[in-house]
Amino acid sequence: MSFVSLGFLAFLAVLIALYYVIPGKCQWMLLLAGSIFFYAFTGWRPLVFITVTALSTYAAGILIGRVNAAGNAWLKDNAGSLDRETKKAYKAGIKRRTRAVMVICLVLNLGILAVIKYTDFGISIVNGIFGTQIGYFRFILPLGISFYIFQSMGYIIDVYRGKYAPERNFARFSLFVSFFPQLLQGPISRFDELSKTLYGPHRFRYETVARGAWRVLWGYFKKMIVADRMITAVTALSGDTAAYTGVFVPVLVLFYAIQLYADFTGGIDITIGIAQMLGIDVAENFDRPFFSLNIAEYWRRWHITMGTWFRDYIFYPLSVSPGMMKISKWSREKLGQAVGKRIPVYLSTIIVWFATGLWHGAAWNFIVWGLLNCVVIVISQELSPLYTRFHGRFAFSNTKGYNVFQMFRTFWLMGFIRVLDVYRDVPATFRQVGTMFTTPNWGRLFDGSLLGLGLGIHDYAVIAAGCAAMLTVSILQNRRPVRDRLMAMPVAARYVMFAAAVLLIFVFGAYGIGYDAGQFIYTRF
Repeated sequence: MSFVSLGFLAFLAVLIALYYVIPGKCQWMLLLAGSIFFYAFTGWRPLVFITVTALSTYAAGILIGRVNAAGNAWLKDNAGSLDRETKKAYKAGIKRRTRAVMVICLVLNLGILAVIKYTDFGISIVNGIFGTQIGYFRFILPLGISFYIFQSMGYIIDVYRGKYAPERNFARFSLFVSFFPQLLQGPISRFDELSKTLYGPHRFRYETVARGAWRVLWGYFKKMIVADRMITAVTALSGDTAAYTGVFVPVLVLFYAIQLYADFTGGIDITIGIAQMLGIDVAENFDRPFFSLNIAEYWRRWHITMGTWFRDYIFYPLSVSPGMMKISKWSREKLGQAVGKRIPVYLSTIIVWFATGLWHGAAWNFIVWGLLNCVVIVISQELSPLYTRFHGRFAFSNTKGYNVFQMFRTFWLMGFIRVLDVYRDVPATFRQVGTMFTTPNWGRLFDGSLLGLGLGIHDYAVIAAGCAAMLTVSILQNRRPVRDRLMAMPVAARYVMFAAAVLLIFVFGAYGIGYDAGQFIYTRF
């Protein structure tokens, strides 16, 4: 059931109406039932996978909690008769048992994800290297599996670390795993943050529902007016690499950046808005990424919950792991302090970006995309002393104009790296980029060729107006949240603006067959 469908809107309207009618203590149960109903539309097999994840992670959390509780109780009862070394050895034993439980849970769930998502990719590599003809399994990727598995694995790691106690109610935990607004494309929530508002009773408050509805409407605006209209041109440009070379490559970079941003942030706006209408706080996933001055900053603003997940659960543990410390020690001794101290950081960075690319898709283009991001970030870190001296020496580098240049530079650099996602073939991508210099054909921008991409002048006008609206909102958001401005308006004016926005989407929105717009890009990840 797509967010952008009449069926989903009907489902959401009924759910919200029931949510504020039933007793507050039953609201979370309704959300669980609604989430199961929502997910059941994809078939019974995906339900099996998400149930396995919920059951295994819940059981592992309970077992870790029991081992810790029993161990702490024994230590307390025998505190007077134990020496320091005995206590230390006993605690180490508890740690080993709980770590074993966590590892089994991680291997099971990440193993399921790996088998379903990467088996055919592995077979293609084997066939390519050895010339074999091993058949492909062609598993169908269950909806949202990457998101709910990462969210669940973050939970079990946090429980193992003692960040919070495990949830003892399986139904409540199942809601955390399956909360329907997050299933399509995140955000990847943390249990201690989401649980604060997920399970509690919520009384109907007009302002809460209205603010959430405005956020949902803004998401539909970006998705249906901009992203789903732009996809026609992106598909045309990427589908015929022989016809669209030279100048059409940066055009594709620009068009895809607009489409992806409007699609992904639009979906997140709908997710967060739905949650807000229910009185539930979901983590923000974007912070005006196109205003970033460099790629490291860009990744702190884009898909924030994914970036922090990889940072907290892979980068930090890996960079301080015993094995990495041994490598660091050897490097310091053999290669000197300057190189040795960088080895753990850069090795961990490479592994994280390799994993990030692989998470986005089982294909070489995603892996190369991740590693290119890594290369740029590492080079930028190494050149940071040079940048500091540059900014200290040249006054113009500290002006707003230079900041705009840095934003422009970052946008295009990220765009050219991201084009690997569009062409889906690494050699083809580099060949296409190369045609910008060998056969630029800049004159084709003005000979009517852009009108041959499936979009008319009115389509480009609508997209341009949509982009102007997104830019304006982003600028205004930096000073005062736009929804605060809207909620401060007279009630009649708010209703008129809301109705006008709905009408705008109905009139200018791009629709698919049966008024069912296209799926969100990130559902395939």
